[in-house]
Amino acid sequence: MRIDIAAVGRLRSGAEADLVSDYLQRFARTGRPLGLPAINVIEVEDKRGGGPQAEADLLDRAIPSGSALVMLDERGTQPTSPEFAERIAGYRDQARDLCFVIGGADGIEPALRQRADWQISFGRMVWPHMLVRVMLAEQLYRAATILAGSPYHRA
Repeated sequence: MRIDIAAVGRLRSGAEADLVSDYLQRFARTGRPLGLPAINVIEVEDKRGGGPQAEADLLDRAIPSGSALVMLDERGTQPTSPEFAERIAGYRDQARDLCFVIGGADGIEPALRQRADWQISFGRMVWPHMLVRVMLAEQLYRAATILAGSPYHRA
């Protein structure tokens, strides 16, 4: 199994980058004994300003072939943390690669979004895509702790 996060934009050094790094390191330590690999982050950037279509083309090239696609989109379902963990375990048990896709400021182009195996949302509000990375990294770590039976998630 392989897990990737394909995201539009470059995460500059600062608070968000520190949080993402910390949660992904925690995930790697907690997930390894559970059969969950360290997460690879793939950043794409449309320097020509082509909008969602150009970003979709870059994301499409960045998404590893055959991966299950989980798109972060405000129109997606809003799973609980245990439901999210269960889904991650399901992909692991199927030995299926997994790619989380985070679009840019204008979201994910509809044709790419329709390819999703699962669309999820962190709420009905719209979040800056850099903050979504932090939230996703934390939820991935939380999922690993739930699967490990750790007390981090207080249900």
